[in-house]
Amino acid sequence: MEDFDCQSKTAIILPSLNPDDKFIKVLEGVVESGFQHIVVVDDGSDADRKPYFDKAESMAQCVVLRHEVNKGKGRALKDAFKYVDEKMPDVEGVITIDGDGQHLIKDIIACGDLMLKDKDKVILGCRDFNQPGVPPKSLAGNKTTSRMFWLCYGIRLSDTQTGLRAIPRKYLKSFADIEGERFEYETNMLLQMKRMGIEFEEQAIETVYEDENAGTHFDPVKDSWRIFKIMFKFLLSSAGSTLIDLGLFYLVMRFFGGYFGRFAELGSTVIARICSSFANFNANNSIVFANKSNYKRAMLRYYCLCIPQMFISAGLVTFFNQLFRNSAAIIATLIKFAVDTCLFFISYHIQREWVFSQKDSKNNN
Repeated sequence: MEDFDCQSKTAIILPSLNPDDKFIKVLEGVVESGFQHIVVVDDGSDADRKPYFDKAESMAQCVVLRHEVNKGKGRALKDAFKYVDEKMPDVEGVITIDGDGQHLIKDIIACGDLMLKDKDKVILGCRDFNQPGVPPKSLAGNKTTSRMFWLCYGIRLSDTQTGLRAIPRKYLKSFADIEGERFEYETNMLLQMKRMGIEFEEQAIETVYEDENAGTHFDPVKDSWRIFKIMFKFLLSSAGSTLIDLGLFYLVMRFFGGYFGRFAELGSTVIARICSSFANFNANNSIVFANKSNYKRAMLRYYCLCIPQMFISAGLVTFFNQLFRNSAAIIATLIKFAVDTCLFFISYHIQREWVFSQKDSKNNN
């Protein structure tokens, strides 16, 4: 029977900014439970908090990485991932935890053991936010992001803000390359897991809050914006290409529609879409989905989607123009806007799941 002793086979990663006495209790707890590899990151804490990290460094099981200035939780996690990948060859995975006492030892071990049983999955320790006593800030933040994750990304998560994650070793390099320096990094990690085809499993954990979660450094306004701005990139890219598309469609219909005769809508759509699609592809490839895999493959897939979508758009605009016996270019443009808005949601889903997917690269590390 295989041994799933995560205390000896995994490394605890604990990023911290201006810790208090709970930080030492957490460290002592993981040491006493038998964890042999602990990587602490001092993320630019104030001078009066340095003794906490000196105490950690005195423990034989601990390594302390220090940032001279605050760089953010995302950077702290990525630096720790790189350290484990380069300096701890015998470790089979890592478990990220918080230093405020929210994660109980039994839950940390449960996540680690579950990860060791299936080293293709990331294990997420998920809290039950339906229990009484959850601070309003945490409840509202998690409910909002959970709904947005489902609507925008097709990811069902009960706890999008959990800091308790057990990650197999083979993903550390790719996770260290994910964009984001602060709290948005943990969200980016979940999105990249989806795009790379990395499966996750939720492990139920106990919900622990002290002092209304006062020790958290999560700012509900600033950090929510860092999270949600990722979701608007596709919309902004599409809006820009839509302006190009509609503008060119109107101009071609207005000044050259007569030359195309009964194919005026089709001809105008094709000319407009050739220009707007190239701009849209490059914006989505480099900015929205940050595609680092094969550019040509992504472009081929994009146009396998774009071309049928273009003909569907032209066909529907033609249908509605004839249905309403419309010959005005401005009305045709408005009809096209309504049609393309509906197609937008279908296109987004396909681009996210297929065109810019990085699933082929998940086992390249």
